[in-house]
This record gives sequence, C-alpha cells and structure tokens, in this order.
Amino acid sequence: MNPLTAPTTSTPRQRWTFLAVISAALFLVGADNSILYTALPELRDQLGTTSLQGLWIINAYPLVLSGLLLGTGTLGDKIGHRLMFIIGVSIFGVGSLIAAFSPTAWFLIAARALLGVGAATMMPASLALVRITFTNVRERNLAIALWMSVAVVGAATGPVLGGLLLEFFWWGSVFLVNVPVVIITLIATLLVAPPNIANPKKHWDLISSVWAMLAMVGLVMAIKELANPERAAWLLIASTVVGLIGLVLFILRQRGLEQPLLDVDIFRNRIFTGGVLTAGLMMFVVAAVELMSTQRFQTAGGFSPLEAGALVASVAVPAIPAALLGGSVLHRVGFIPLISGGFTLLALGIALALWTFNMDSLVPFILSLLLVGIGSGLASSVASTAILGGAAVDKAGMASSVEAVSYEFGTLISVAVFGSLLPFFYSLMAPSEVADDVDHGVDHAVHGPAAVEAYDGAYLSILAIVGVVSLIAAALTAYCFRGNPKEADVDASE
Repeated sequence: MNPLTAPTTSTPRQRWTFLAVISAALFLVGADNSILYTALPELRDQLGTTSLQGLWIINAYPLVLSGLLLGTGTLGDKIGHRLMFIIGVSIFGVGSLIAAFSPTAWFLIAARALLGVGAATMMPASLALVRITFTNVRERNLAIALWMSVAVVGAATGPVLGGLLLEFFWWGSVFLVNVPVVIITLIATLLVAPPNIANPKKHWDLISSVWAMLAMVGLVMAIKELANPERAAWLLIASTVVGLIGLVLFILRQRGLEQPLLDVDIFRNRIFTGGVLTAGLMMFVVAAVELMSTQRFQTAGGFSPLEAGALVASVAVPAIPAALLGGSVLHRVGFIPLISGGFTLLALGIALALWTFNMDSLVPFILSLLLVGIGSGLASSVASTAILGGAAVDKAGMASSVEAVSYEFGTLISVAVFGSLLPFFYSLMAPSEVADDVDHGVDHAVHGPAAVEAYDGAYLSILAIVGVVSLIAAALTAYCFRGNPKEADVDASE
C-alpha cells in the first residue's frame, strides 16, 4: 500500500497534537541553521577557530542536510515516514550531544555534519506525515503554513536563543538544549503519530545521494573561493570540476533509474517551480540578514551575543502571525499577493534598514527588521503548499524532499556567498594595516574607528545586494504564479 494514498482516520485533537509534536522537532532543525550565528565570536576564543573553520561549522549542517534530502524522502516512502522521523530525531539527539562536547573545531564540524544527517532524515518525513494526517485541503493548508512558519521562526530565533544561552552557559549549551526536546518528541511520537505504513517496492538509491552531495560540496567550495580575496586558482578550479562531475553523474544516474530520486519533469509545473523558487530565495535573503546583522552588531557594534540575537529576533516576531494569515487566506487572495507581495515587503524592509542604519535611534532599524519578518512570513506561508500541491500524490515524497532542499540550499548558498563577501568588501574599504583582520580589526588602537566604518560599509553593501535579490524574486514568482491561482494545480504547466 502506498503510504501517501492510504486512508487515515483521526480526531482533530489527535491531528493537531501530532502537528505540535512534529513542529517541536522542526523548530530544532530550523534553529540549528542559525543558532551559531551569535556563537562564532565565542568559538573563535574558546576553540581558536579560523574564519574558514567558522564558515564550515555553520555550513557543514545545511550542506549534508541538502545533499541527503532527496534520498531520504524516497527512503521514507520505502520504510515508512513515521519510522524515518523516529530515526532522524534519534540521530539528531546523538549529534547534539557530540557537538556539545566537541574538543576541537574540526570535531565540531564533523558533529554538525551528523546533525545534518539527522535533520535530513526527519525533515521530509515530517512534511509527508502532515500530508497523510490532514486530508481536508483547507485544514492541510493551515497545517502546512504552521509547519513552515515553525521552521522559519526556528531559523529566525536561533540567534537570540544562542545569545541567551551564551549569556549564562558555555558554547556547548547551544547544542545540549536540543536533547530534552528530542526525548519529549520521541515519546510523544510513539504515543500520537499515525501508524507506520511502508512501501517496500519503492526504490531507494544511495549512490544518487552521494553524487548530489559531491555536486553541492564542489559548488559551495567554488563559491567560497571565488569570493576569497586571496583565492587559490587551483582550489577554485578543482572545486568547480568536482561540482560539475557530481552534477553530471547525478543527472546520468537519474536517467538510468526506473524510480529516480529527482524527476526533472516535476519542474514543468509552474506552481511547483514557483514554490521552489520562493523557498530558496526567501531563505537566501533571511539568512543573509540574520547572519550579517548578528556579526555586525557584535563585532563592530559592541553588542553581546544576547543583545545581537534579540535584535535579529525582530525578524521572527511577526513571522508566525504573517505565516498563519497567509495560510488561512490563500483560498481568497491567491498566491501572488502573499508570495510576490511578501518579497516586495522584504525589499522594502531592507531599503528601510539601509536608510535608518546610521540614525541615532535604533527603533527605526528594528522596525525595518519587523517588516522583513512580515514579508518572509507571508512568502513562506504558502510556498510549501505550492510545492506539495503542484506535485502528483505518488511523488509526494520527492516533492517533500525538493521542498526541504529548497529551504536548506537557500541558507547554504547565502552563508557561503555572504560569509565570504563580508571579509572581501571589508578588505577593500579598511586601512591596509587591518584589512586582513575582519574579526579583530575594529579593536585596533589606531585604526579601529576606520575598521568599524569599513565593516559597516561591507554590511550595508550586502544588505543592498539582498534587497535587489528580493525584488528579482518578486518578479520571478509573479511570473510563475501568473493568473494568481488560489490553490495548487498538478496540471499547471509552464
């Protein structure tokens, strides 16, 4: 029996309780994307991390997560999504314990990769379980909006959660906090989750996941090296070649499989494609705003981790109500006002941030971040609805994986691009004596003020780029959702 077409019966209380259980785990997945943003300065002091190690500590998690997601969605179809969810949550808990007590930077990077394995296992399973559990279309739209808003809010509140923990505990607490949530989630899943329904005939291909991972590693390394002012030509070329080889091998592998992990025909549905673009570009923008803001206000603004995290939490505060509003009114207003309108609000919020940044009062800047949060909440609220609804039911596992990859890949590329561009822009603007020290140049006895000015210039340059990306995203999604459909249509062609 196909688990995605199997009938399920449950009471409203059971369905919404189960959604709360899934959401608790999903919050951890989202928060772990950004919880280290405020911890990077602390890690530099405690573990002696370099800038490169700092970027890999952040990126190891979404990189492994993105590389495995396509395969884990299909594996969930094969062995059952409830079982996959339990396995994923368990791995996530073990990875959190290992990360919390990592003795070195590279050990922590490996632990973060293990966390990515756990997240990749549970994330598509959780979304597939939502689709199985909520059979009523409007109820499902609201459930998916809640599901997605939890992931977005998790990512948005990661910095403030990390800052709060670092205010009172050592850096490992940002991982140890996951463990009690994991235990509660496991117990609750065993009690309230729908039965596990496997489809042993479904094919799962590990080799495809390996090639996908190879392609992503090569791409990320190439982006990092391209933005590196002291780039090594051999590393840039090697990374590009590795990424292209992985991509070609993945495509060839899919063509030879009877049941591919990724069927490119699924992208012929413009609503599905619009949902994928929305998810990826929205996280690309939000991750940039969060990471760059937490780094700027700690490094050049003198904020503590908690203060920087609280500031960036302004993005999270309006995200949930905006997401809930979007999910509840989609059937009335359609996709374009929510998604394209959301990206327009994102661009407006970033423009306001650029204008208010140097004002004496921080309040106008906080208001700009609130606007960013509203825009991201509206855009994300129905992106998952478009992706799942735009795919045939028998490809729901594949669609769930693509949906999760979209969000994680947006974060991954954002960190890779802007984590490299920040020191690059800074080096162009800072005095030569401190141009190579983006982390501590602001503390220089003589050139500190000039370094702060250079850091701010780099930060504002990145915000400007992100604002332009938001406007491009608004135009692209308006084209994908032309006609302003009010529900996803599996027959919507390009």
